Amino acid sequence: MTVVLTGSDLMLGELARVARDGEPVEIAASAFEHMRAAREIVEQAVAADAPVYGVTTGVGMRRDARVESEEIAAFNRAAISGHRVGLGAPTADDVVRAALVRLANGLVAGFQGVRPELAQAVVDALNSGAVPSVPSLGTLGQADLAQNADLAFGALGDFELAAGEAGALLVTNAFSTGQAALAVADTRTLLDAFDAAGALDFEAFRANVGALYASVADARPYPGVRETLERLHRLLDGSALWEPGTARFLQDPLTFRCLPQVHGAARDALRFIEAQLAIELNAHQGNPLVVTSSAKIVSVGNFDSLPLAMALDFARIALAPVVTTAVERTLKLLSPRFSGLTEGLVEREGTWEDGLSELGVAAQAIAAEARLLAQPVSFELASTMQESGVEDRTALTSLGARRLEEMGQLASRVIAIELCVAAQAVDLRDRPKLGAGVQAVYELVREHVPFLRQGDSLPLPLEEFAAIVRSGLEAGD
Repeated sequence: MTVVLTGSDLMLGELARVARDGEPVEIAASAFEHMRAAREIVEQAVAADAPVYGVTTGVGMRRDARVESEEIAAFNRAAISGHRVGLGAPTADDVVRAALVRLANGLVAGFQGVRPELAQAVVDALNSGAVPSVPSLGTLGQADLAQNADLAFGALGDFELAAGEAGALLVTNAFSTGQAALAVADTRTLLDAFDAAGALDFEAFRANVGALYASVADARPYPGVRETLERLHRLLDGSALWEPGTARFLQDPLTFRCLPQVHGAARDALRFIEAQLAIELNAHQGNPLVVTSSAKIVSVGNFDSLPLAMALDFARIALAPVVTTAVERTLKLLSPRFSGLTEGLVEREGTWEDGLSELGVAAQAIAAEARLLAQPVSFELASTMQESGVEDRTALTSLGARRLEEMGQLASRVIAIELCVAAQAVDLRDRPKLGAGVQAVYELVREHVPFLRQGDSLPLPLEEFAAIVRSGLEAGD
């Protein structure tokens, strides 16, 4: 299915499909008229030799320097090449393509006053499968200047830029917005996987499902709690846990009993973050702003990406307790004091074998790294940029997105361990009647990770299984 760009209604799922599945892109016919109207205002300003930032003047500390009409082509080329200062490992292909989608959608909106030909050139690059090499480091979040320079250079080649178009390509947060969009989409997938793993934990622990009664959400009506409870009920539908007398304890440890509240809080946070992202995917992110209704070009600060940076901080903060509670449930299953099973879930009691005990250590170590990534970055203060003092703010949005992506990678490994341990405990309980959804999750685990029998040794294929977790536990969800 072709994704049609209008500049006003690009959705997260559409961006992800173009970035990862290669769906084609086209520009809505109505958008060409908007772009031409905005471009006419820019060209009138150029003809009148009016001072317009980045169009007839330099940028940054050179904002007072004039750019004569005969210098525009050279100025544009220098603006792109002069910002190619990014360092670090090359950015993943899907992030680069997501950035191109966001860049194209921003140009199509008409706020930046570019020619339709430029927007079409970016779309053509996307549809050709082009993936420019873009280093991952070097953006402050006050427009992704370094990354955008490499993005434009690689996607457009020798395309001749007109007045103001270099600035339109550079002064945008297309890179960090695309990066954030994919990280947030993956976080949604991980939260679903955490629900599935948590439901298998309940079965493995023979936990008290009183904590999952629907009235919990009626009494404390957070949308995230209700959604989590509904998902857990679907996963546990038909489970023996609902039968009287099945629970081993009147009250389970908090990481079982409060699972709906912890996961629900994360879902509420994600709902807010997705709302912020929905705005950012279609917002003007540049400077200046072409206002067609009043035929004006005004200098603005829409490149400040703090709303998105703060949302990304919130995402990581919300994800951290989900990760740590998953680890605690895993450790409870590995402990005979809490599980009522063997130490390390070995097949037979009294053996010198460790069973899965060391997976608890691995889970703790991975969770510790994930928690450190939750530290907010949007409040970081940069020193004043060189002597002009103009560029004196930073949001570090790309760093926030990158940390969310890294946190998700770690979280998927925690889930893989959690599922492996829970499946082992279920087998040691002689596979009681599982909920329909949990049964599918259990079967998926066993398709990729075998039961650890006496005499078997580690490692298990958990790294490979973590990749499956990241793609979504579709069989059980």
